[in-house]
Amino acid sequence: MRKTNDKSLKEAIEQMLNVYKIKRRYDETAVVASWPDLVGKSVANRTKELFIRDKKLFLRIESSVIKNELMMIRSQIIQKINDEAKSNLVEEVVFL
Repeated sequence: MRKTNDKSLKEAIEQMLNVYKIKRRYDETAVVASWPDLVGKSVANRTKELFIRDKKLFLRIESSVIKNELMMIRSQIIQKINDEAKSNLVEEVVFL
């Protein structure tokens, strides 16, 4: 039985991430790790560079066709990422 002041491991980790102000960095890393799940393996395999800085998702895609497709659905990508992170992690997609 849990005492009222006991926390689950998940709650404790989230609190630690917030206290040390590394939650955003953790969430950004999680997005990079889950990129294949967000956009599919075929797109992920053609993604040469992927990082988040200042609420911008930077992408380098080797296929111009896929790059154009992603440009058209960039708002959906942003929405998926923010839903996954449960925060406003990304506001813009920048193609390198």
